[in-house]
Amino acid sequence: PLVWSVPEALVTAELATTFPSNSGFVGWVTAAFGPFWGFQEGFLSWLSSVVDCAIYPVLFRDYLVFIWPAIGDGAAGHVFIVALTLLLTGLNYVGLSIVGWISFVLAILILMPFAYMVVVGLPQLRMENLLVMPPASDIDWTGYLNVLFWNLNYWDTASTLAGEVHDVQRTFPRALASPWLQ
Repeated sequence: PLVWSVPEALVTAELATTFPSNSGFVGWVTAAFGPFWGFQEGFLSWLSSVVDCAIYPVLFRDYLVFIWPAIGDGAAGHVFIVALTLLLTGLNYVGLSIVGWISFVLAILILMPFAYMVVVGLPQLRMENLLVMPPASDIDWTGYLNVLFWNLNYWDTASTLAGEVHDVQRTFPRALASPWLQ
């Protein structure tokens, strides 16, 4: 986190306060390298988001298989993925207000199993197990690093909201610093 995320958050805070617009990182690249590269940045970022977002309905279906096995294979699984994708796409067309509320409800639903696991698991916690490390040869380093960098990425996405922020020069650096100060 300190080697990767802190520098990325600092760069985002500095550039978002220098270019306080909703174009975010596309505006930065355009200002530095011109409109061709700005377009490339915007297009490739959009393409990355499309590919990344395409994973989630399939991932949700794969989790759902544990409680609803019939949805896992064949036409039923494909229909479920398409229906979920169309439902979420339809919500986006309805408007931002409903998307905000649905996102809030989904966040609560997503966090509920983790809260349950903490409550159930806390009495079973053994302090001596907290510092146990497996041998380095037993660790899947490729998977570990992929997940680590995926989780520590996307600080620059916050810059696409800089045009909406009141007093961006003061608010943005504070907001990006807040995860590190807690």
